[in-house]
Amino acid sequence: MMRIVRIVRNVLLVLLLAGAVGCATTGGDSRDPAEGFNRAMYSFNDGFDQMIGKPVATAYRSVLPSPVRSAVRNFFANIADLWIGANNLLQGKPADTVTDWARFAFNSTIGLFGLIDVASEIGLEKHDEDFGQTFGRWGVADGAYIVWPLLGSSSVRDSAGLVFDVSLDPVLQHEPVSVRNAMSILRATGKRADLLDASRILEEAALDKYVFQRDAYLQRRRSLVYDGNPPRAAREVPRAEMIEPTPPAAQPAPQAAARPDPAAMEAGVRLLEQPASFASSSGG
Repeated sequence: MMRIVRIVRNVLLVLLLAGAVGCATTGGDSRDPAEGFNRAMYSFNDGFDQMIGKPVATAYRSVLPSPVRSAVRNFFANIADLWIGANNLLQGKPADTVTDWARFAFNSTIGLFGLIDVASEIGLEKHDEDFGQTFGRWGVADGAYIVWPLLGSSSVRDSAGLVFDVSLDPVLQHEPVSVRNAMSILRATGKRADLLDASRILEEAALDKYVFQRDAYLQRRRSLVYDGNPPRAAREVPRAEMIEPTPPAAQPAPQAAARPDPAAMEAGVRLLEQPASFASSSGG
């Protein structure tokens, strides 16, 4: 009961903070009313990644062979299947729930505590669900876009969902604290190492990395809420597409190549989510 009370309290605190941030400043995009604050936090997070996240991940990839890194990745992915299944159940998708929990059962036993992903080899699909998506599935709107210090890109809805994700994460709730922090740092480092190549794609694709990642994050989250098939009528129109195009004769030729491809969008949004993992690992 006390844990439920703490979770509710933290959700309310996040919503109050998000509301305060949303009123802090007004930007050019209606989805991003706190753009000034968000850009400052984005710069801070990017500096943190350049100074700590990326160098540590580079060393991790250089030292550990690929089979070991795969085993680490599989181990933490297996733990995540527990709450992915719970979110699928809350979203009214019992078949996916059975798949998620079957994955956990197979990988935890035949797969040697999740080190080997035998579930994927036998055709059990891996899902990606969290409480932010569950709220969205039941009609909760995104709310304002937010960039939290160290936690990275989010929204009012996803910030509330993150409180539940963190509070119920078996890794972040593990005792003793020393083991919990070691596991959290290892998980975060492995995720960042998997995205070292994606960071180069992002650098090449984005003229304004902040806008690129904001739009990619909101687009991807909407796609996840609707399992890749968002309704057309409610689709957000990017700000760039709302501007009346320049007549062809006056439009410089290089601009036609400036738009990133879908692979770059996916790489960018996956990369921007990594600071949250490092932040989560620092709790004492």
